[in-house]
Amino acid sequence: MRMAWKALGANKLRSALTASGITFGIFSIISVMTAISALQSSIETGLSFLGSNIFQLSKYPIGIHVAGDEKYRNRRNIDYGTYLKFARMIGDQAPIVCPKVWDDSTQGVFENRKTNPNIQLCGTNEGFLSANNFLLKEGKNLSPEDVEFTRNVCVVGRQIINRLFPQGSALGKVIRLNSKEYEVIGTLAEKGGGFGTNDDNIVLIPITKFFENYGTQQRSLNVAVEAQNQIAYERTMGIAIGAFREARGLRPEEANDFEIYSNDSIQGVFRSVAGNVRIGAFVISTIALFAAGVGIMNIMLVSVTERTKEIGMRKSVGARKFDIRMQFLFEALFLSLMGAIGGIVLGVAAGNGLAIWLRATTIFPWDWAIVGVVFCSAIGIGFGLYPAHKAASLNPIEALRHE
Repeated sequence: MRMAWKALGANKLRSALTASGITFGIFSIISVMTAISALQSSIETGLSFLGSNIFQLSKYPIGIHVAGDEKYRNRRNIDYGTYLKFARMIGDQAPIVCPKVWDDSTQGVFENRKTNPNIQLCGTNEGFLSANNFLLKEGKNLSPEDVEFTRNVCVVGRQIINRLFPQGSALGKVIRLNSKEYEVIGTLAEKGGGFGTNDDNIVLIPITKFFENYGTQQRSLNVAVEAQNQIAYERTMGIAIGAFREARGLRPEEANDFEIYSNDSIQGVFRSVAGNVRIGAFVISTIALFAAGVGIMNIMLVSVTERTKEIGMRKSVGARKFDIRMQFLFEALFLSLMGAIGGIVLGVAAGNGLAIWLRATTIFPWDWAIVGVVFCSAIGIGFGLYPAHKAASLNPIEALRHE
């Protein structure tokens, strides 16, 4: 082992370049696996945005770029009239029926202070807090009367409070949202976010006021529905689907032109995407590692040729085939392990860097690190075996004559 290490040290640049192939392969695996594993906490926080026993009806399914899919884009929007019909039909079968319509380019202004024009403005009703896991910190929630009488009131998230009211209470103050004035009647407790989202950058206003101030053109509602309890969940969902079909005017033979999803389905989409990314990263990285293994074999064959006379001298003073073979196998193994350690360090740093940017918990993926070390060891031994066997099989007399 000492001789193998010294031999690699005698050609530092060549050894480093050979190990770098392994480093890049392991880096691609570890960085992706670290980032995805770190985001598992966001599955339970950022993606679990619906409350307990809640499901949601919407025009679009949960997914990536589905809004651009012509199949979904050509569906009718879910308008406020449809929501009102649905709410009347479902009646007391559901404690909460909460409509939501969004605008994500709103700017808040109070006196000489402004927010960035990226506030999540939501037109909704009093059920929003329960349906979306929010808590009220000060003041009061939206009321049915606020919706009925189209009042200019709002409930404001913590990030906006910190920006517009850094030194005082926001209650009773009037802020402007896209040039429209609203009185602050309540503030939300800090919620944080996950998966790149910030749930504190939000303002709630009565849905009727939203449509009055910002129009209904090209806007589709989401409707959150809460079951009485987990036992009644499936039954409530079945009733809701039937009522929503009737509210949409669908005939019995027509398919649903809306989507139903819950926290479980949202998490399932994430897991599916994450699983595909893992598989893709593993396949690509495996190909890269095998290419790096060929590089190790090539360098080791060159090393055998360069050190033929050294091998002959060792054999002439008593070195066995086993000794020669093990020395060259150790050299190949050391190259692989150096590359693996470098790739793991860089991969963990890159993966956790992405996790920090997305506000997720940082981790060290011990399982994938161990897999990486074992896999690279197998690569080093596997691709170093032939050069080691070739070195061990040299005739000592011919090796001593080699120039």
